[in-house]
Amino acid sequence: QVQLVESGGGWVQAGGSLRLTCVASGRSFVGYGLGWFRQIAGEESEFVAAISWSGSGIYYADSVKGRFIISRDNAKNTVTLHMNILKPEDTAVYYCAGGKGLSRDRRGMDYWGKGTLVTVSS
Repeated sequence: QVQLVESGGGWVQAGGSLRLTCVASGRSFVGYGLGWFRQIAGEESEFVAAISWSGSGIYYADSVKGRFIISRDNAKNTVTLHMNILKPEDTAVYYCAGGKGLSRDRRGMDYWGKGTLVTVSS
């Protein structure tokens, strides 16, 4: 059974930092991109960042570029999102996702975690 399990969410004041980690298990993720999406209640999910299997390909949403950094450790099957200079508008449930290749489109993702809540107060 494939599982993506996120951790690291929580509450932080604006300007602060958080680190989200996702552990993938249940199959080989060779050739799979891993990424993060976020969703505010009542709205569609939004792409945040994605990284290819090799790490040579990385995408960021314009809204987080320069503040968030995505990385992965293939030996541990993990992907990490370092979130800096957080803003209240970053408040959302953050989901880890995996799909073949590298995609910014949620339709390109085959596997999803259950999400972790990030709350940024002003």
